[in-house]
Amino acid sequence: MIAIGWKSFGSRGDAARREKMRHSPEWQAGHFENPQPLTNSFIQVIGAMFRASRFTAPATPLPVVATDPQSFNLAPHSGLRVTWFGHSATLVEIDGFRVLTDPALSERASPFSFVGPKRWYPPPLPIAQMPAIDAVVISHDHYDHMDMHSIIALNARGVTFVVPLGLGANLSYWGVPENRIVELDWWQEKQFENGGKKLRIAMTPARHISGRYMFDNKKKLWAGYALIGAKNRVYFSGDTGLFSAMKDIGNKYGPFNLTMIEVGQYNQAWPDWHIGPEQAVKAHRWVQGRAMLPIHWGLFVLAMHSWTEPVERAAREAAQRGVPLITPRPGESFEPIDFARERHGGLVSAKWWPTIEWQTAAEHSIVSTQVDETIVTPQSGK
Repeated sequence: MIAIGWKSFGSRGDAARREKMRHSPEWQAGHFENPQPLTNSFIQVIGAMFRASRFTAPATPLPVVATDPQSFNLAPHSGLRVTWFGHSATLVEIDGFRVLTDPALSERASPFSFVGPKRWYPPPLPIAQMPAIDAVVISHDHYDHMDMHSIIALNARGVTFVVPLGLGANLSYWGVPENRIVELDWWQEKQFENGGKKLRIAMTPARHISGRYMFDNKKKLWAGYALIGAKNRVYFSGDTGLFSAMKDIGNKYGPFNLTMIEVGQYNQAWPDWHIGPEQAVKAHRWVQGRAMLPIHWGLFVLAMHSWTEPVERAAREAAQRGVPLITPRPGESFEPIDFARERHGGLVSAKWWPTIEWQTAAEHSIVSTQVDETIVTPQSGK
């Protein structure tokens, strides 16, 4: 068991892979770095531990939907359908392609099976029952996003993995052949083709960090993604704080039919690591999104806020900003176009979580540092 955990730490990779990383514009002084470095307060972290909510995890089972594998036999009428599996794991069906995001489907977000954050419910759709997958995109190497056991199971199905620079070393170490590993830097793209159809997967910047053990922090890159089909476009934020280049993402790849942006697992002690609900809605507008799916919540305890707080605050902010917020139950599929006529903003799907105590933005604001708030005029005609 310990040996398996050790293998989950991953690999540094060979000399050729490390040399490729060193040529990245993001590589500085032996590691990757954000254009705006992250701010952290160790004292605030310690203090927050003594002020944790009483409701960091659900008290009763959640209304999880057992995703019907047969439902994927019928293509989405709009060309775009998304199934949320909890946290940041989604299956995106876009214009004839299927893309799986951050499939951390093991019982724990940890290198070990006996310790670490434990998921609140089993995967709504086991990997063995998933339809054929064209690509798996992974945003970074943290355990709640890059899970060794899920990758091994997906590798057995012959899928292609698209990952930021350096993460290919882990994939190769776990048995994925090099011809099914696509490593990209920010702003680079990979095109997939299938029966005359084409899908562009573009790697976008993110403001975060990497690392699977104490001594490998920032040794591999982190990122988000733009999925660009013939008719539809989807933005997947990965883990990120707010950063000014989100406006560039919108100008280059938007507008997006759907954004999938993290809203949960935040604290004032680390405001640049995770964006927080209100800034997530701002990011949605900056990247020129239409409807928004809040992700990175509803599965693990990774912060001290109540477990429903991220979606409650995101819904409040979305209502104020006129952003349609789609909140499926874990395992539930939806087509964003079905909510296209919603103009009032806020929740456009049924609230399925309980009403419990949570802190407002006024009580616990998350404000990323070093952010240029200049408004960008959206471009069209892409």
